[in-house]
Amino acid sequence: MEVSMTINGKEVSADVEPRTLLVHFLREDQRLTGTHVGCETGYCGACTVHVNGKAVKSCTMLTVQADGANVTTIEGMASNGDLHPVQEGFWERHGLQCGYCTPGMIMTSVAKQQSV
Repeated sequence: MEVSMTINGKEVSADVEPRTLLVHFLREDQRLTGTHVGCETGYCGACTVHVNGKAVKSCTMLTVQADGANVTTIEGMASNGDLHPVQEGFWERHGLQCGYCTPGMIMTSVAKQQSV
């Protein structure tokens, strides 16, 4: 199926299998590897991205469901070379352990911050 969306401000179109998960489309087709595959059950949140401004676990969403959407990954959070304030906070306070889940935690935190 043909899909089109905006990812980190860039228009993207692609032909995808209907069963392709958004996390795999982002990592494998778009080479945006900051979105991590963790549990693949929607439990851990390592795969969290923003779809139309809302936090979504991309391992539970099909790419075709994001057709026409605005998608932001961890790579799209910085602006003009400056980290997003939440990224900056994680960096300043060493808010990570191994770092694998950190992108998902940042994406969730930013979404929560925007909804307040």
